[in-house]
Amino acid sequence: MTKEEKAVVIESLSKKFSEFDYFYVTDSSALTVSQINKFRKFCFEKGVEYQVVKNSLIAKALETTKTDYTDFNASVLKGSSGLIFSTVGNMPAKLLKEFKASTSIDKIVFKGASIDSSFFIGEKALDQLAVLKSKNELIGDIIGLLQSPAKNVISALLSGENKLAGLVKAVADKKSSES
Repeated sequence: MTKEEKAVVIESLSKKFSEFDYFYVTDSSALTVSQINKFRKFCFEKGVEYQVVKNSLIAKALETTKTDYTDFNASVLKGSSGLIFSTVGNMPAKLLKEFKASTSIDKIVFKGASIDSSFFIGEKALDQLAVLKSKNELIGDIIGLLQSPAKNVISALLSGENKLAGLVKAVADKKSSES
């Protein structure tokens, strides 16, 4: 690869790192070509991009960002590295777990992730990332919680309308019988 080609790759990665707040690093060196193609297709179907890039090029592209990736690079950028870019923080984690479960290809290894400038390193972090809720899921939960009290009040009023009418009638009957 010539210097010009490397510069193009670094520039392309720099743009992606600035566009996407979330990226995952994997090691797929143990996969066969057909398995890698299957994984790329799986990623494409889920709307995420997967590409294998040299560690030195990834490190140089990360240097152009505002975040300090020194510790991340030292522990994650070793061996073969593939990048998964996503607009949803937990999507790649769910994708990796789903791919491993559905294809019984568990040779793809999660090395690390950067999510909103927070670092998650090692295979154990994959489980944590998979259960994290995305921004849209959290917003949905908050809206549901905000609507819940109003729904409960309305439900109580509607379910008790017969009881309420009965109580009003009983009070009215009691007053009329007393007079």
